[in-house]
Amino acid sequence: MEEGLSNLLLKTLGRRIRELRTEQGYSQEAFADKCGVHRTFMGTIERGESNLSFQNILKVARTLGVTLSNLFLDLEKLAQGLPRTTDADKLKKRARESKGLSKVKANYS
Repeated sequence: MEEGLSNLLLKTLGRRIRELRTEQGYSQEAFADKCGVHRTFMGTIERGESNLSFQNILKVARTLGVTLSNLFLDLEKLAQGLPRTTDADKLKKRARESKGLSKVKANYS
């Protein structure tokens, strides 16, 4: 695997971990403590600066209460800038809503 893609995947994984952590209401420090790692190490994970060992990936997934497959779900697509299904659905919804707003504006013109 090329180094650029590897780094991009690490950054994407870090974003996923941060997203799941914040959804669950953990501060970075509290989450790191619960995972059994130092808070500065958790920061490097979330910024995609650390190449995680399998043991640390497993600690993170278990602390988040997600399976490994869910933690890695669509990671390559996200890293390559392709939208997840849920993101695509959101974009379609926005497009439909904006068309509806255009019709409303036309009625008031």
